[in-house]
Amino acid sequence: MPNKQHWDTVYTTKAADSVSWFQQNADTSLQLIQATSVAKDAAIIDVGGGASTLVDDLILNGYSNLSVLDLSSAALDVAKARIGQPADNVNWIVADITQVSFPEHQFDVWHDRAVFHFLTKPEERLAYVRTVLHAVKPNGHIIIATFAEDGPTQCSGLPVVRYSAESLQAQLGDSFLLKNHFYQIHHTPFGTTQNFIFCHFVKTA
Repeated sequence: MPNKQHWDTVYTTKAADSVSWFQQNADTSLQLIQATSVAKDAAIIDVGGGASTLVDDLILNGYSNLSVLDLSSAALDVAKARIGQPADNVNWIVADITQVSFPEHQFDVWHDRAVFHFLTKPEERLAYVRTVLHAVKPNGHIIIATFAEDGPTQCSGLPVVRYSAESLQAQLGDSFLLKNHFYQIHHTPFGTTQNFIFCHFVKTA
């Protein structure tokens, strides 16, 4: 897993809207979460949320039990400053997702856009999956977006692992039922494109 110093440097030397993964609005992620039909007070976590605007969109749409986890405290500080007073009602977590400990069955929805593909070591991916299995409620929803098989081979100067829906399913295992998947082309702030695959799983155990 890329270290905290790397990501703190990114968010202290670049504007949040100038990094390749920036989205003015996280419309796709928001729509996928809304499509789960969870209650507005359902426990939702955005893993690797950083300075993402997804939490803004969730707050504006009435979701009230929100957590945002990131390795970089600098990234979370950007989001807090942008949101203002409503940020006080969000659970901000500075942690490595391969090492963090959550209470059992804490979350109804687990969202991850562009974290899992940075886990290049098998033991990191196994730790991630163990955490999801422990922290997400039975029949809970897992939404993961990674670079697709024809996506970039690096991001922020770091290597990534690219996936298809089938290979991501295989990586997660039989306790995850794939409900929906689709490809999406992300247009970066500097005019390039990145091919993503979005997958919606339901935890079956």
